[in-house]
Amino acid sequence: MVVVFTWLLAYIARQPTSFQAFSKKTWLFLILSGLATCLSWLCYFHALQVGQASRVAPIDKLSVALVILFAALFLGESITLAKGAGGLLIVAGAIIIALE
Repeated sequence: MVVVFTWLLAYIARQPTSFQAFSKKTWLFLILSGLATCLSWLCYFHALQVGQASRVAPIDKLSVALVILFAALFLGESITLAKGAGGLLIVAGAIIIALE
């Protein structure tokens, strides 16, 4: 469903020259991204079945903090005060809820 919605949005918002042939590397990353997204959702829904939603959801949101960290480490993005504080608050919230 995510793939269909994404392609629909891309089609609606397209520029006349925006759709070009994808390279093999691009296709590889698109396929790997789709598989990772699928596995992520399967794990999330399984966690919701076996755990409390109030504990599962904050752990899921740790991905935001990880993206902030990975963007700084691998993409050279700067961590501003707002990004750092937001990431730390997400981590702190997940820890507090986990210790409940």
